[in-house]
Amino acid sequence: MSLQSTDPIADLLTRIRNAISVGKNEVRVPTSKMKLAVAQQLVKDGYLVSADNEKSSPRDTLVVKIAEEGANPAITEISRLSKPGRRVYVKSSEIPVVMSGRGVVVVSTSSGIMNGREAKKHHLGGELICQVY
Repeated sequence: MSLQSTDPIADLLTRIRNAISVGKNEVRVPTSKMKLAVAQQLVKDGYLVSADNEKSSPRDTLVVKIAEEGANPAITEISRLSKPGRRVYVKSSEIPVVMSGRGVVVVSTSSGIMNGREAKKHHLGGELICQVY
């Protein structure tokens, strides 16, 4: 079995989605800077409890805590917007609003990974990574 994935962000989101569906509170995935940044943005927005980089051999592991023990997860749905075969780029004025503002869209901008509201506030467009609500 290979640790390589064609779309590592989609792999992370799928592992989170699958863990929620079976009632797990924690997910461990091979780490990367992009995965860590996306997970930390979801922690900042309140959808995840924590995202920590754990040193291990042969490769570091990203430990994502979805919810506290016995608590319901904050994520109802999480989906990938931009894919390797079809990248989705938007201007700051075109950033979508998710579920009438109850959800969040994660955007990769020239200033780093941020949610849609922050990107609009700073007048930054970029690649739409995922949407969460």
